[in-house]
Amino acid sequence: MNRTKRSTALALAAGAAALALAFTGCAPSSDDGGSGDSSAALRVWAGSQTPITANFNPFAPTVLHAALGPIYETLFFFNKTADEAPTGLIGDSFEFNEDGTVLTVKLKDGVKWSDGEAFTADDVVFTFEYEANGYADKGLVSAEATDDTTVVLTFDSPQFTREFAILGSTWILPEHVWSQVEDFATFTDENPVGTGPYVVDSVTEASYTVVANENYREEGKPAVKKVQYIGLDANQSAQDLLSAGELDWTGMFIPNPDDVTANGIISTINTPQDPTVLYTCANAALGCVGEQTDVAVRQALNVAIDRATIKEKAFVGLTGDISPTFALLPRDEKWLADPANAISPQSPNAAEAGSILEAAGYTKGSDGFYGKDGAPIELDLISVDGWTDYNDAAKLIAEQAAEAGIKVNASTVQWQEFSDARQTGQYELIMGGVIGTSVADPYQIYNDWFDGKSTIKVGEQLLPGTWNFSRYDNPVVNDAVAAAAATNDEAAKQAAYATIQTEIVRDLPYIPLVINATQTFTNSKDYTGWPTEDDLYAFPPAWGASAAGVILANLTPAK
Repeated sequence: MNRTKRSTALALAAGAAALALAFTGCAPSSDDGGSGDSSAALRVWAGSQTPITANFNPFAPTVLHAALGPIYETLFFFNKTADEAPTGLIGDSFEFNEDGTVLTVKLKDGVKWSDGEAFTADDVVFTFEYEANGYADKGLVSAEATDDTTVVLTFDSPQFTREFAILGSTWILPEHVWSQVEDFATFTDENPVGTGPYVVDSVTEASYTVVANENYREEGKPAVKKVQYIGLDANQSAQDLLSAGELDWTGMFIPNPDDVTANGIISTINTPQDPTVLYTCANAALGCVGEQTDVAVRQALNVAIDRATIKEKAFVGLTGDISPTFALLPRDEKWLADPANAISPQSPNAAEAGSILEAAGYTKGSDGFYGKDGAPIELDLISVDGWTDYNDAAKLIAEQAAEAGIKVNASTVQWQEFSDARQTGQYELIMGGVIGTSVADPYQIYNDWFDGKSTIKVGEQLLPGTWNFSRYDNPVVNDAVAAAAATNDEAAKQAAYATIQTEIVRDLPYIPLVINATQTFTNSKDYTGWPTEDDLYAFPPAWGASAAGVILANLTPAK
């Protein structure tokens, strides 16, 4: 599965022009005088690899990006780039009762599903009662439609801190469609019915196209009538298409942005938000296998990493510093319990790594690597082939670990193998991302990535909407997450977060690396309405769930 960066780049560059000719539609280009032909397809790369398989099921781990926002919507939109109140999508307003156990949601009137059926509160009730969403295990006592536009959700405990999970990341389903689905886990939903601005038009192995939803609630929107999502197998191919003016929107890593912005068509913005980490399958009790299940090995690897060099060489200085508490600083500074945990170590400390391992009973062999009972520490680290920044970072980590006497074997795999490994826990180390919080509060990460209720034993697929790939299950953390969810008192939440931070900084089920550069590239010559530094109304990259639908609905072909 390994490829050299150079050979990949050459092969993809050679095929980029031919690939562009295969796309359906024709995006506005510098040759049309900026006419902004609204019948043209806006071309998007959101990270999908080929061959593309039609799957718009929002519960599927390999769901196609257009499903989440452009087609299916949540009740409200939370702008993760700012500390601001959510805005209504198909929801109009919401209110908790005094103790946070009852949430009343008012819906927008007159909304229709894309097939013309009326959207009502019954659809929302169906969604929250639907097995795949798991609200029965999340304390939901009842969901009731008191009229066509009012839903009352009653829980057995306060839900203040889970506001985003309930209102901003639960995809609302049409009851008349999904009540007929026999098995949500295998349903591919090839003709999805949603409330978003787009509907599916066609799918091939190379691309898929969505077109404007004629029943969309906002008159005149979307102004961009056709969007084509293309499949590419590496960043370099997308970069070639951007440079050629054949791609209009993507979120990806490009070490020299001037290479694609020099054409006068493409603009760029960088919004670091999401942690990049080493996933570790950390829980031997749930079936994880490998030396990384020993907290001492994770601690030693953590201090062996040279983050400053990784930032410079793999991410060309575009990333931010990460906190081992997973609070996004400075935005979440009030939630940081111990200032000593503001930033993960930037310089490597091989001596400290050795001391940690020796205290845990490891000894250094004649080959310079640590081991125990005759078995060396040897860890396999995988990243997705073609994700060049991650691939380069993984190689650097392997080199840095070796200097501290820890053997790490870095290799690349295809997307599906990566997805299967993290879903089932059948891996040792993965270079991956963590979904940053959509509000100025780290609860979302603590609940989704660290709480034991969000994981399952190795060999079984994680449930839809759960992200605890490390299989971490710490009762102290679980109790503190529950305590944070049960209060709207800031001091009580700070106390709960202090407990969580102490545990995860020590245990390191995810070894923090950087706050990843989130570069977005947009065709600002032929389309207007993109998020900018002056108007960052949504998280800009094309792969952003929910935000992508908001952005596409706000775009206008240039006149």
